[in-house]
Order: sequence, then structure tokens, then C-alpha cells
Amino acid sequence: MNRSSELPNDSPDESRTARSHRLVAAAGVVVGVVLLVLAATILRHEFQAHDLNDLRAHLLSISRPKLFTALGLTSIGYLVLTGYDALALRSVGLRLSYWRIGFYSFVAFVFSHNVGLSVFGGSAVRFRILSSWGVEADDIARVIAFTTLTFWIGFFTLGGVLHCVWPLAVALRGYPFESTRPIGVALLGVTIAYGLFVAMRRTPFVVHGFRIGTPTPWTTAAQVAVSNVDWLLAAGVLYVILPDAPGLTYPMFAGAYLISQVVGLISHVPGGLGVFETAMVMLLRRWLPSDQILASVLAYRVIYYLVPLAVAALLFVLYELGQRRTILARTGAWMKTGMSAFVPRFFAVTIFLSGVMLLVSGATPELPDRLHWLRRSLPLPLIELSKLVGSVIGVALLLLANALRRRIDAAYLGTLALLFGGAAVSLVKGLDWEEASILAAMALLLVPCRRFFYRQSSLLAQPLSGGWWLAVGVTITGVLATLDLAFRDVPYSNDLWWKFDHTATMPRAFRATLAGGIAFLAIGASRLLRPAPPRPVLPTALDLDRAQAIAARSPRTSGFLALLGDKELLFHEDGQAFLMYGISGRTWVAMGDPVGDPRRQEELAWRFLELADRHGARTTFYEVTDQTLPIYLELGLDLYKLGEEGYVRLGDFSLEGSARKGLRNTRNRLTRAGCGFEIVPAHRVAGVLDELEGISNEWLASKHVREKRFSLGFFDRAYLERLPVALVRQSGRIVAFANVWPSAVKGDLSIDLMRYRASAPAGVMEYLFTQMMSWGHAEGYASFSLGMSPLSGFEHHRLAPLWNRVGAMLFQHGEHFYNFQGLREFKEKFDPVWEPRYLAAPGGITTPLVLSQIATLVSGGVLGLVRR
Repeated sequence: MNRSSELPNDSPDESRTARSHRLVAAAGVVVGVVLLVLAATILRHEFQAHDLNDLRAHLLSISRPKLFTALGLTSIGYLVLTGYDALALRSVGLRLSYWRIGFYSFVAFVFSHNVGLSVFGGSAVRFRILSSWGVEADDIARVIAFTTLTFWIGFFTLGGVLHCVWPLAVALRGYPFESTRPIGVALLGVTIAYGLFVAMRRTPFVVHGFRIGTPTPWTTAAQVAVSNVDWLLAAGVLYVILPDAPGLTYPMFAGAYLISQVVGLISHVPGGLGVFETAMVMLLRRWLPSDQILASVLAYRVIYYLVPLAVAALLFVLYELGQRRTILARTGAWMKTGMSAFVPRFFAVTIFLSGVMLLVSGATPELPDRLHWLRRSLPLPLIELSKLVGSVIGVALLLLANALRRRIDAAYLGTLALLFGGAAVSLVKGLDWEEASILAAMALLLVPCRRFFYRQSSLLAQPLSGGWWLAVGVTITGVLATLDLAFRDVPYSNDLWWKFDHTATMPRAFRATLAGGIAFLAIGASRLLRPAPPRPVLPTALDLDRAQAIAARSPRTSGFLALLGDKELLFHEDGQAFLMYGISGRTWVAMGDPVGDPRRQEELAWRFLELADRHGARTTFYEVTDQTLPIYLELGLDLYKLGEEGYVRLGDFSLEGSARKGLRNTRNRLTRAGCGFEIVPAHRVAGVLDELEGISNEWLASKHVREKRFSLGFFDRAYLERLPVALVRQSGRIVAFANVWPSAVKGDLSIDLMRYRASAPAGVMEYLFTQMMSWGHAEGYASFSLGMSPLSGFEHHRLAPLWNRVGAMLFQHGEHFYNFQGLREFKEKFDPVWEPRYLAAPGGITTPLVLSQIATLVSGGVLGLVRR
């Protein structure tokens, strides 16, 4: 990444704001870690009298009829889950075959149950599959919102009934009641309030810019029924696995199950791992021993989570392969936004889990019969070393999972090597062929996916998100708990660390866990001790020369805005593309799409996101085109239409015909008044700059406005000297000018800074535009850009998103703030083709703040917002 030297230090206020934001962002991670550590502490206390052998014995004691019943209930449960999406699609007026609904709903819910929203959850799966079937983004958002609402309304209803009628006794410090009946009353209160809301409201409501219709009473009843059956079946899977417990009725158990699931969701830990188990132990320990509960929950996770995950992953891979064949037959672009979006995330999750598997394996003893065979076949030092190496490889895979998600090429090669190495180590340390088979299978799946990992970047330079640290915290806590549980019955002694023997499984596990811990601490230290990356700075003259060369080679001319020198520049390593951006508070705003080679655009967008993330800032892309929208969706940004940019096709441009009569009349009138048009090449602009500066100052004074910046040109001598200037002279005196943006590949032609004298004849700018287009036509340019028409092209339909309706209203009635309609009408004279322009920004309540900070950049500071 090319950056200039350091900016001046941030102001104390900005530094405090950035620190506050980072603290707030870290709060969710801290809460999750605290809950996880608390859960681990409680579990350790509960299992003081048990060890790993007890768990294994209880797992093996689960009868086959119980396992088959649990599998049957799981199948029925996931079938019922498809009702969520069937109702959602019906509510938004979409019709799909039930086979399609069942497929995408099953895959989405499986990923949601196992992964949540942290890396590749159910919402992303729904968006990927439904969008490939032609469903609009707004409708997909409504489907996701509807299924989420159905999930929770079922929980409130069922939880309220269960805890009111069959309450659980509670004896927790700080809890003011003796049972869970007050919780049931509160949950039913929410359900009743929702029912009244549905009964009384008939108009749709808007959430984050899209309309959600209020469900009918029949739809609400169906939501409650489907969600209740889903919750009851999910609880039933675990209930049938539990040993017989006199006094524990199914309704009481279901109430405990619902509370435990919600506690797991609050923890933000994927799948509630560890937290759910702890809650179940705490709520059911009066009926069953802790080790039996935990063994049953482990079996439940395999049956209800992991088995469906394997099936769903296979179905999704087959679906993507089928899509790939269709896509290749039509166009390669769809494959990039389809498989490219899925593959890195899929391997990020599975490789992370592979690392977890190796670390847990390192903390547990080997099976005695396999160890006996190894003792006769392999030397002891090799077995000892393989145990250590396995844990180190596990830690390395945790780190590489993050880099795979960011498509780093070195991560692809490193992961392949470690997977094959881990498979070999698994065989040597304990003849663990199951573990070796999983790692080898993952490596074979990864081999043909080289094309999806193309970014050339340092592995250690990649930022690690709060979610990643939380996932690592879950892993470390789980490994330590497993180690404690596996060897609780072995008296601890310092001599154990130095005991080397084939049967010394505890010392070997201790040393392996310590090796993994040292590797993890080394990674953490390397990141903490590394100096913070420098803040970007304004570009040098050499940087501007490079940017100008890249912008000139681009068909679109917007890259010439970089030559103003008021924006930071982020160059691609190969010098074929750059991105320009400004900083306002905690918002980093990229001006337009990355400029240059289209193959570098996505990588530059990711690098910009990472650079902003290192400084605790939010990322925004301003005035981007519709061709690049998949990139910004991939970055997790929301899209908001800003207006439209007009283009006049110059290939067939002419002033002939009745449609051009007005333009001809203006040209002829100004020609008779002694006006003439000329293009001054860049190397001669310095000779007229003094006169141009006088015109600019006069124009600003007459209009009572200040210079704008960032997305608009301003009068700067160095900027103007870099490009040609179009002049209008009257009797030899310059009366109007505009600097010219010419594409060297004869793509677009445009003008930026436009100024004229108060004494210039009426219609002088129309004359200048007309002459520019005639000149561009003669020079062989493809099109002439008329620039943006803000807030134009918005739908004012009552069912349109709130953002569009507000924009349409401002366009019609906002003349006091800006001449929206007048600008559009002026540009319509040239009969342009209009193309939409968008804002890609974080959604939710941050959008108004982002818009205000963009306005600050364009206005040249806070004062510019209140002064014209």
C-alpha cells in the first residue's frame, strides 16, 4: 500500500472520539468473553467430581432408539423451519416452489444455528440464493426481517406460557423472585402488545429504508404456530437424549431450554457454545447430575447442529457448482460475485474449526489401544514432537482463517501446507485417522480454489476483528476446560512437565497446550508491539503525477478530481489504480469508485476498509456507479441512491434538427455578439491564470458563495495548470471558462470548474457546453458528462423506501436549499442518458452522521455548512 509520510497529529477531541468508539465497539466482545469465562468457571465448579471418562461413558450409554428418535425430531424440526420462509415470502408477495423454499431455508437456518451472523450467517445465505433467483434486495431484506420477527414472537409466546404455567424454581443471588413465573408474565406481555399492534395498525412501517407490511391476524397466528412448533421440536431433540429424570416434565424442561438458548444468543458466542451448556446445567441440576447433562448436550449439538451442517454445506457446494456451470455459460461476472463471496467465508469457518480441533486434540489423551500400537512402531521423541507441533499448527490455522476470509494468497498456500502437515501429525501423535481424514479432506477441497485467494498482502498486516478475538477466546477457554476435565483425577506435580514416556499422556497434553499458548502469545505480542500504521497525508506532486497518468487512461474522467490535492490517495502496488478519499471525524469517505484497472477495484476497496478499520473509523464510498455495487455489498455496506449523472453520446451528436433548435439559437446569438470558443492546452494555461482568477473571484462574490471541495473543483492554480481549459471570449476578452477533463483513451469528456463574468451575455454556459460537445465529437470522444443531478430520478410512490420518498420530496420542494429542478432542466436540454449514482455506507442510525460529515468535506469545513 502506497502512502505518503505522516499527517499532523489528531486533535485531542478527535482522539477522544476515536477512543470512545473503539471502547463501545469492544463492549460486545468484552460481554461475550466475560459470560464465557463465567460459564467456564461455573462448569469447572460443577464438574469437580467428574472427568472426561465420565462424559465419554454417558455419551456411549445413550441408546440407539433415543439417537434415532432425536435424528427424526431434528428432521421434522428443520422441515418446520421452512415454514418461516414460506410465510415470509407470502407476506411480501413472492411465489417460489416449495422445493426451492425448503432448500434455501434449510441451508440458511443451519448456517445461522452454527455460525450466527459473525462470518457467514443465515442472512448472507438467504441473500446469496434469493438474489441468484432474481429476488430484489428490498424483498430479501423483508424476508429476513419477517423470519427474525417470527423467531422471536414464537419465543415470547411459548416462553410466556411455559413459565407462567410450569415455572422453574430459581435460587440465584440478585434475582428477586423464587420462580420464573414473573419472566413468563413479562414475555406474555410482549406477545399481547404485539397482538394489539397487529390488530390496530394497518399501514406499513419502514425500517432502515425499506417498507415492511404489518402482518394480518391470520399471518400472525401462523407465525406463532410455526415458531412454537419449531421451539418445541428443538427442545424435544435434547429432551429425548437426556437420561430419565423423575419430576422433570417436558414443559418444565422446554422452559429451561428456551432460557438457555436466549442466554447463549446474548453472549454473542457462535452457537452459544459453552454458555448454553452452562445455563442448562444450572437450570437442570436439581434433576440430573452435571456430567449427564453435559454429555447429553454434546450429543444434542452433534445431532441438531453438526450433522445438518455437513448436509447443508454439501448441498450449498453442489448448488454453487451448478450455478457456476450456468454462469460460465453466460458470463464470468456472476461467478465472481457468487462463488467468490462464498468460498473465502466457507473456508474461514471450516479452517478455524480445524484449528480448534487440533488444539482440543492436543489437550486430550490419546486412545490407549492406538497409543500401544504407536509405541511399538514409532520412537518416543517423534510422538512427543508431533503432539507439540499439532497444537502450534492449530493456533496457526486460527490466524490463517482470518486471512482466508480476506482472500490473501499467502494464506491459501500456508493453509494447504498446514492442513497436510496437521494430517500427518495427527497420525503420528495418536493414530487419529478421523482427525487426519478431516484435515486431508479440507486440504483437497481447498486445492482447486486458488483463484479466489488473489490478494497480495502480508499475513501479519491483516486486522483482527473483535469477533475473531471472541472466537479465539471461546477456543482457549474450551481447550483449558477440556484439559482440566481430562486430567482432573491425576495429582498435579511440577515433575509432570519433564516426564517423557509413551503412557505419560497428561504431561504430553500439558506441553502441547503450553506450546499452543506460546504460539498464540507470540502472535498477539507481534501485533501489540508493532508500531501503529501512520495516518495518511495529502499527496505530493509526484503522487499527483501518478494519479493523473492513471486517470487519463481511464474511460471515465472522475479520477481527475484527485488532482485538486485535497484528498488522500491510496495506490495499488502495481501502480495501475488508485482510490481517493477524505476524512471527516471518524468517517473516511472515498470519492467515487477506485480509478484505473477494473481488476484492482475490489482489492483497493478492501484495503481502504482495512486502513479505516485500523483507526477505528467507518468507511463510506460517495457517488459510486451501479457497475461496482457488488463490491460494496461484499464489504457489508448499505446502498442509498444520491441522484443521476447525465451523459451525452457524442458519436451521433449534432445541432441539426428541431430538437436542437434551442441550442442552435443560443450558439448563433452569442456568435453574433462576438463570442468565440477555444481550448487552451495545459502547457499554456499559466498565461491566462491571472485573468481566470479574477473571473473566479468575481463569480464567487456575485453569487455570495464559498468554494466547495472534495467532490467539486475549486480554483487552485496548480490544479488548473495540469489540464486544458475551455474559454469563451467576447471581442477578445475572456468572459467564461471551464477546466477540461479529457480521457486519453477517448472515452468520456467532461468539465469541472465553471465560472463566468457578471457582464457575460445570457446563455454563455449553454454556449460553452454546446461548443465543448461539438469539439468532443470532432475529436472522437465517446460521451460528454454533464455531471450529477442530485436527488433526481427518485420514485415518489407511496410504497417506495423512505430514503427515496424523502429524496423525491426534496427534489420537488427543496429549491430554498438548492436548485435541484433547475439544474436537471438545464441538463435535459442536451438530451442526455441518465445513470444512477449511489452512496455506499454503514446502515442504521449512522447514516445521517455519515451524510453530515460528507457535507462537511464538500463544504470545506463546519463553517461551510452554515455559510454559503
